[in-house]
Amino acid sequence: MWKILHAAGLDPAPRRSSPTGKQFLTAQAHDILAIDFVHADTIGLKRLYTLILTEHRTRRAHLAGVTAHPTGEWTTQAARNVLIDLAERGRKFKLLIRDRDTKFTDSFDAVFADEGIGILKSPPEPLDRTRSAKGPSGNYDASYSTGC
Repeated sequence: MWKILHAAGLDPAPRRSSPTGKQFLTAQAHDILAIDFVHADTIGLKRLYTLILTEHRTRRAHLAGVTAHPTGEWTTQAARNVLIDLAERGRKFKLLIRDRDTKFTDSFDAVFADEGIGILKSPPEPLDRTRSAKGPSGNYDASYSTGC
């Protein structure tokens, strides 16, 4: 391609002036939230799910709620509660990053949309989960599957 352009006396396209993904996140960090579930197993072998909201700029984590049985309705109410708390502290955000968990329903998204916060969903996971456990070299890497 370069030879054709050069023979025609044309320079290659100029570099794009748009920022990289990392530059964008750094510049917008004060406006970004992320939310996800983490789980913990109790000594009585009961699993509890914790909804955590994180401010990207400060990395401050907010506990939105804990339950043994998260549902879409519960997640939506937890979002309302944590947004009330953030509003009382005078914090404003423009973007929420979340995964595609089914507990993040349309009503959950609407809670943030009502506050002027856009939703950015993470890309879907591959259908073949063994592929996601492979490291950059394409070989199985235990740290990818165990989180170590």
